[in-house]
Amino acid sequence: MKCAVLGAGAWGTALASLLAENGHATTLWCLEPDVADAITHSSANPRFLAGAALSPSLRATTDKAEALDGAELVLMAAPSHVLREVVSHARAWVAPGATAVVATKGIERHTFALMTEVVEQELRGHAVVALSGPSFAAEVANRQPTAVVAASARADAAALVQKVFSAAHFRVYSSDDVIGVELGGALKNVMAVAAGMSDGLGLGFNTRAALITRGLAEMMRLGTAMGAHPQTFAGLAGMGDLVLTCTGALSRNRQVGLEIGKGATLPEVLAGRETVAEGVVTTESARDLAAARGVEMPIVNAVHRVLFEHQPARSALVDLMSRELRGERD
Repeated sequence: MKCAVLGAGAWGTALASLLAENGHATTLWCLEPDVADAITHSSANPRFLAGAALSPSLRATTDKAEALDGAELVLMAAPSHVLREVVSHARAWVAPGATAVVATKGIERHTFALMTEVVEQELRGHAVVALSGPSFAAEVANRQPTAVVAASARADAAALVQKVFSAAHFRVYSSDDVIGVELGGALKNVMAVAAGMSDGLGLGFNTRAALITRGLAEMMRLGTAMGAHPQTFAGLAGMGDLVLTCTGALSRNRQVGLEIGKGATLPEVLAGRETVAEGVVTTESARDLAAARGVEMPIVNAVHRVLFEHQPARSALVDLMSRELRGERD
Protein backbone atom coordinates (compact mmCIF):
# COMPACT_ATOMS: atom_id res chain seq x y z
CA MET A 1 0.00 0.00 0.00
CA LYS A 2 0.93 3.64 -0.24
CA CYS A 3 1.20 4.96 3.31
CA ALA A 4 1.68 8.35 4.96
CA VAL A 5 2.76 8.95 8.55
CA LEU A 6 2.09 12.31 10.20
CA GLY A 7 4.51 12.94 13.05
CA ALA A 8 8.22 12.10 13.12
CA GLY A 9 8.73 11.67 16.83
CA ALA A 10 10.14 8.39 18.06
CA TRP A 11 6.91 6.43 17.71
CA GLY A 12 5.90 7.83 14.33
CA THR A 13 9.39 7.21 12.99
CA ALA A 14 9.53 3.62 14.25
CA LEU A 15 6.14 2.78 12.75
CA ALA A 16 6.97 4.50 9.45
CA SER A 17 10.16 2.46 9.20
CA LEU A 18 8.20 -0.71 9.97
CA LEU A 19 5.72 0.04 7.17
CA ALA A 20 8.57 0.68 4.74
CA GLU A 21 10.29 -2.55 5.77
CA ASN A 22 7.03 -4.39 5.15
CA GLY A 23 7.21 -3.28 1.53
CA HIS A 24 4.77 -0.37 1.62
CA ALA A 25 5.69 2.90 -0.11
CA THR A 26 5.83 5.12 2.98
CA THR A 27 6.38 8.84 3.37
CA LEU A 28 6.91 10.40 6.80
CA TRP A 29 5.81 14.00 7.36
CA CYS A 30 8.23 15.84 9.67
CA LEU A 31 7.70 19.19 11.32
CA GLU A 32 11.44 19.76 11.63
CA PRO A 33 13.52 20.14 8.40
CA ASP A 34 16.62 18.63 10.02
CA VAL A 35 14.68 15.47 10.87
CA ALA A 36 13.41 15.11 7.30
CA ASP A 37 16.93 15.69 5.98
CA ALA A 38 18.49 13.09 8.29
CA ILE A 39 15.90 10.45 7.37
CA THR A 40 16.22 11.17 3.65
CA HIS A 41 20.01 11.20 3.49
CA SER A 42 21.09 8.99 6.40
CA SER A 43 18.10 6.71 7.13
CA ALA A 44 18.30 7.93 10.72
CA ASN A 45 16.46 10.22 13.14
CA PRO A 46 19.12 11.20 15.68
CA ARG A 47 16.92 13.92 17.15
CA PHE A 48 14.05 11.69 18.27
CA LEU A 49 15.16 8.07 17.74
CA ALA A 50 18.92 8.05 18.20
CA GLY A 51 20.81 4.91 17.31
CA ALA A 52 18.09 3.30 15.20
CA ALA A 53 18.82 2.30 11.60
CA LEU A 54 15.70 3.08 9.59
CA SER A 55 14.50 1.42 6.41
CA PRO A 56 16.44 2.82 3.42
CA SER A 57 13.19 2.97 1.45
CA LEU A 58 11.50 5.33 3.94
CA ARG A 59 10.97 8.81 2.48
CA ALA A 60 10.57 11.99 4.53
CA THR A 61 9.24 15.47 3.80
CA THR A 62 8.10 18.64 5.55
CA ASP A 63 5.25 19.03 3.03
CA LYS A 64 1.95 17.43 4.15
CA ALA A 65 0.53 17.49 0.62
CA GLU A 66 3.52 15.56 -0.66
CA ALA A 67 3.35 13.03 2.17
CA LEU A 68 -0.37 12.41 1.72
CA ASP A 69 -0.45 12.30 -2.07
CA GLY A 70 -2.29 9.10 -2.98
CA ALA A 71 -1.88 7.52 0.47
CA GLU A 72 -4.32 4.67 1.10
CA LEU A 73 -3.38 4.46 4.77
CA VAL A 74 -2.64 7.51 6.94
CA LEU A 75 -1.03 6.99 10.34
CA MET A 76 -1.40 9.79 12.92
CA ALA A 77 1.46 10.00 15.43
CA ALA A 78 1.45 13.66 16.47
CA PRO A 79 1.31 14.50 20.21
CA SER A 80 -2.20 14.54 21.66
CA HIS A 81 -2.32 18.28 22.33
CA VAL A 82 -1.69 19.11 18.64
CA LEU A 83 -3.35 16.13 16.95
CA ARG A 84 -6.53 17.99 16.02
CA GLU A 85 -4.56 20.85 14.50
CA VAL A 86 -2.35 18.49 12.48
CA VAL A 87 -5.28 16.43 11.16
CA SER A 88 -7.41 19.48 10.41
CA HIS A 89 -4.59 21.01 8.38
CA ALA A 90 -3.98 17.73 6.54
CA ARG A 91 -7.64 17.05 5.75
CA ALA A 92 -7.57 18.65 2.31
CA TRP A 93 -4.94 16.15 1.08
CA VAL A 94 -6.30 12.93 2.61
CA ALA A 95 -7.51 10.71 -0.23
CA PRO A 96 -11.16 9.58 -0.24
CA GLY A 97 -11.40 6.08 1.17
CA ALA A 98 -8.07 6.25 3.00
CA THR A 99 -7.93 4.38 6.30
CA ALA A 100 -6.84 6.50 9.26
CA VAL A 101 -4.71 4.83 11.95
CA VAL A 102 -4.23 6.61 15.28
CA ALA A 103 -1.05 5.82 17.21
CA THR A 104 -1.34 8.85 19.52
CA LYS A 105 -2.34 8.09 23.12
CA GLY A 106 -4.26 10.63 25.18
CA ILE A 107 -7.49 12.41 26.04
CA GLU A 108 -8.08 15.82 24.51
CA ARG A 109 -8.16 18.62 27.04
CA HIS A 110 -11.57 20.24 27.70
CA THR A 111 -13.47 18.14 25.12
CA PHE A 112 -12.45 14.80 26.73
CA ALA A 113 -12.36 13.34 23.20
CA LEU A 114 -10.32 10.19 22.68
CA MET A 115 -7.77 10.41 19.90
CA THR A 116 -9.85 8.33 17.47
CA GLU A 117 -12.79 10.64 18.16
CA VAL A 118 -10.64 13.65 17.30
CA VAL A 119 -9.70 12.05 13.97
CA GLU A 120 -13.27 10.95 13.25
CA GLN A 121 -14.46 14.51 13.79
CA GLU A 122 -11.82 15.94 11.47
CA LEU A 123 -11.92 13.19 8.81
CA ARG A 124 -15.61 12.39 8.56
CA GLY A 125 -16.44 9.30 6.58
CA HIS A 126 -13.04 7.64 6.92
CA ALA A 127 -12.49 4.35 8.71
CA VAL A 128 -10.49 5.00 11.89
CA VAL A 129 -8.37 2.45 13.78
CA ALA A 130 -6.58 2.82 17.13
CA LEU A 131 -3.16 1.18 17.35
CA SER A 132 -1.95 0.65 20.91
CA GLY A 133 -0.09 -1.72 23.20
CA PRO A 134 3.20 -2.21 25.09
CA SER A 135 5.72 -0.82 22.63
CA PHE A 136 8.77 1.33 23.19
CA ALA A 137 9.68 2.96 19.87
CA ALA A 138 13.39 2.18 20.20
CA GLU A 139 12.72 -1.53 20.64
CA VAL A 140 10.35 -1.65 17.67
CA ALA A 141 12.93 0.17 15.54
CA ASN A 142 15.54 -2.36 16.68
CA ARG A 143 13.20 -5.21 15.70
CA GLN A 144 12.59 -6.56 19.17
CA PRO A 145 9.50 -8.85 19.29
CA THR A 146 6.45 -6.70 20.08
CA ALA A 147 2.68 -7.29 20.24
CA VAL A 148 0.03 -4.57 19.90
CA VAL A 149 -3.69 -4.32 19.19
CA ALA A 150 -5.62 -2.61 16.37
CA ALA A 151 -9.12 -1.57 17.43
CA SER A 152 -11.93 -0.28 15.26
CA ALA A 153 -15.71 -0.32 15.04
CA ARG A 154 -15.15 -1.61 11.51
CA ALA A 155 -13.79 -5.15 11.46
CA ASP A 156 -12.48 -4.75 7.90
CA ALA A 157 -10.42 -1.71 8.89
CA ALA A 158 -8.93 -3.46 11.94
CA ALA A 159 -8.09 -6.48 9.75
CA LEU A 160 -6.43 -4.24 7.17
CA VAL A 161 -4.20 -2.59 9.79
CA GLN A 162 -3.42 -6.00 11.27
CA LYS A 163 -2.21 -7.19 7.86
CA VAL A 164 -0.31 -4.04 6.87
CA PHE A 165 1.68 -3.68 10.11
CA SER A 166 2.33 -7.32 11.01
CA ALA A 167 5.91 -8.55 10.64
CA ALA A 168 8.13 -11.31 12.02
CA HIS A 169 8.92 -9.12 15.05
CA PHE A 170 5.64 -7.15 15.21
CA ARG A 171 2.43 -9.04 15.97
CA VAL A 172 -0.92 -7.25 15.72
CA TYR A 173 -4.14 -8.47 17.34
CA SER A 174 -7.55 -7.05 16.43
CA SER A 175 -10.31 -5.69 18.65
CA ASP A 176 -13.66 -3.92 18.38
CA ASP A 177 -13.31 -2.20 21.78
CA VAL A 178 -11.99 1.18 20.69
CA ILE A 179 -12.86 2.91 23.98
CA GLY A 180 -11.08 0.31 26.10
CA VAL A 181 -7.97 0.25 23.91
CA GLU A 182 -7.79 4.05 23.81
CA LEU A 183 -8.36 4.56 27.53
CA GLY A 184 -5.84 1.88 28.40
CA GLY A 185 -3.20 3.58 26.27
CA ALA A 186 -3.94 7.01 27.69
CA LEU A 187 -4.42 6.30 31.39
CA LYS A 188 -1.41 4.03 31.80
CA ASN A 189 0.77 7.10 31.25
CA VAL A 190 -0.67 8.73 34.38
CA MET A 191 -0.02 5.57 36.37
CA ALA A 192 3.55 5.52 35.04
CA VAL A 193 4.10 9.02 36.44
CA ALA A 194 2.85 7.73 39.81
CA ALA A 195 5.14 4.69 39.65
CA GLY A 196 8.07 6.93 38.80
CA MET A 197 7.32 9.13 41.81
CA SER A 198 7.35 6.06 44.02
CA ASP A 199 10.70 4.95 42.63
CA GLY A 200 12.08 8.49 42.98
CA LEU A 201 11.12 8.45 46.66
CA GLY A 202 13.20 5.29 47.06
CA LEU A 203 10.22 3.06 47.80
CA GLY A 204 10.20 -0.62 47.00
CA PHE A 205 8.64 -3.18 44.73
CA ASN A 206 5.65 -3.62 47.06
CA THR A 207 4.68 0.01 46.55
CA ARG A 208 5.13 -0.14 42.79
CA ALA A 209 3.03 -3.31 42.57
CA ALA A 210 0.27 -1.70 44.61
CA LEU A 211 0.23 1.37 42.35
CA ILE A 212 0.14 -0.73 39.18
CA THR A 213 -2.65 -2.98 40.45
CA ARG A 214 -4.82 -0.24 41.91
CA GLY A 215 -4.06 1.89 38.87
CA LEU A 216 -5.46 -0.87 36.68
CA ALA A 217 -8.60 -0.90 38.85
CA GLU A 218 -9.04 2.83 38.24
CA MET A 219 -8.53 2.41 34.49
CA MET A 220 -11.13 -0.34 34.39
CA ARG A 221 -13.55 1.66 36.53
CA LEU A 222 -13.54 4.63 34.15
CA GLY A 223 -13.47 2.40 31.10
CA THR A 224 -16.53 0.37 32.02
CA ALA A 225 -18.39 3.58 32.92
CA MET A 226 -17.73 4.73 29.36
CA GLY A 227 -18.79 1.46 27.74
CA ALA A 228 -15.48 -0.37 27.41
CA HIS A 229 -15.20 -4.14 27.85
CA PRO A 230 -13.51 -5.04 31.17
CA GLN A 231 -11.46 -7.80 29.54
CA THR A 232 -9.68 -5.24 27.35
CA PHE A 233 -7.88 -3.93 30.43
CA ALA A 234 -6.37 -7.38 31.01
CA GLY A 235 -4.95 -7.28 27.50
CA LEU A 236 -2.12 -5.61 25.59
CA ALA A 237 -3.52 -2.08 25.63
CA GLY A 238 -4.37 -2.36 29.33
CA MET A 239 -2.21 -4.46 31.65
CA GLY A 240 0.48 -4.99 29.02
CA ASP A 241 1.10 -1.32 28.34
CA LEU A 242 0.63 -0.42 32.01
CA VAL A 243 3.36 -2.80 33.22
CA LEU A 244 5.77 -1.74 30.49
CA THR A 245 5.34 1.98 31.07
CA CYS A 246 5.44 1.74 34.87
CA THR A 247 8.60 -0.37 34.99
CA GLY A 248 10.59 0.24 31.81
CA ALA A 249 13.67 2.45 31.87
CA LEU A 250 12.72 3.85 28.45
CA SER A 251 9.40 5.25 29.71
CA ARG A 252 9.32 9.06 29.46
CA ASN A 253 6.33 9.22 31.80
CA ARG A 254 8.02 7.13 34.47
CA GLN A 255 11.11 9.33 34.10
CA VAL A 256 9.06 12.48 34.77
CA GLY A 257 7.67 10.93 37.94
CA LEU A 258 11.12 9.67 38.95
CA GLU A 259 12.62 13.16 38.84
CA ILE A 260 9.67 14.69 40.70
CA GLY A 261 9.92 11.98 43.37
CA LYS A 262 13.56 13.01 43.81
CA GLY A 263 12.49 16.59 44.47
CA ALA A 264 12.36 18.38 41.11
CA THR A 265 9.39 20.56 40.17
CA LEU A 266 7.34 19.92 37.04
CA PRO A 267 8.68 23.03 35.23
CA GLU A 268 12.23 21.91 36.04
CA VAL A 269 11.57 18.42 34.68
CA LEU A 270 9.95 19.65 31.47
CA ALA A 271 12.46 22.44 30.77
CA GLY A 272 14.45 21.77 27.63
CA ARG A 273 12.68 18.49 26.79
CA GLU A 274 11.84 18.02 23.12
CA THR A 275 9.89 14.83 23.65
CA VAL A 276 6.38 14.81 25.11
CA ALA A 277 5.44 12.92 28.27
CA GLU A 278 1.75 12.38 27.52
CA GLY A 279 0.99 11.47 31.13
CA VAL A 280 1.34 15.09 32.22
CA VAL A 281 -1.34 16.33 29.81
CA THR A 282 -3.52 13.25 30.36
CA THR A 283 -3.50 13.72 34.14
CA GLU A 284 -5.53 16.92 33.79
CA SER A 285 -7.91 15.44 31.22
CA ALA A 286 -8.39 12.19 33.12
CA ARG A 287 -9.10 13.92 36.42
CA ASP A 288 -11.75 16.14 34.87
CA LEU A 289 -13.26 13.34 32.80
CA ALA A 290 -13.55 11.09 35.86
CA ALA A 291 -15.21 13.90 37.81
CA ALA A 292 -17.68 14.51 34.98
CA ARG A 293 -18.50 10.79 34.91
CA GLY A 294 -18.71 10.48 38.70
CA VAL A 295 -15.89 7.92 38.76
CA GLU A 296 -13.46 7.75 41.69
CA MET A 297 -9.78 7.76 40.61
CA PRO A 298 -7.64 8.46 43.70
CA ILE A 299 -4.26 7.77 42.04
CA VAL A 300 -5.06 10.13 39.17
CA ASN A 301 -6.14 12.76 41.70
CA ALA A 302 -2.96 12.27 43.71
CA VAL A 303 -0.76 12.67 40.62
CA HIS A 304 -2.67 15.83 39.74
CA ARG A 305 -2.06 17.30 43.20
CA VAL A 306 1.67 16.63 42.94
CA LEU A 307 2.05 17.92 39.38
CA PHE A 308 -0.23 20.94 39.50
CA GLU A 309 -1.10 21.72 43.13
CA HIS A 310 2.39 21.56 44.68
CA GLN A 311 1.71 18.67 47.05
CA PRO A 312 4.92 16.75 47.88
CA ALA A 313 4.96 13.27 46.38
CA ARG A 314 5.50 11.57 49.74
CA SER A 315 2.53 13.42 51.23
CA ALA A 316 0.32 12.33 48.32
CA LEU A 317 1.32 8.71 48.91
CA VAL A 318 0.47 9.01 52.62
CA ASP A 319 -2.96 10.33 51.62
CA LEU A 320 -3.51 7.33 49.34
CA MET A 321 -2.53 4.87 52.06
CA SER A 322 -4.74 6.51 54.71
CA ARG A 323 -7.95 6.56 52.67
CA GLU A 324 -11.02 4.90 54.18
CA LEU A 325 -10.75 1.10 54.13
CA ARG A 326 -12.88 -0.66 51.51
CA GLY A 327 -13.38 -3.94 49.68
CA GLU A 328 -11.02 -4.64 46.81
CA ARG A 329 -13.80 -4.97 44.25
CA ASP A 330 -15.76 -1.87 45.37
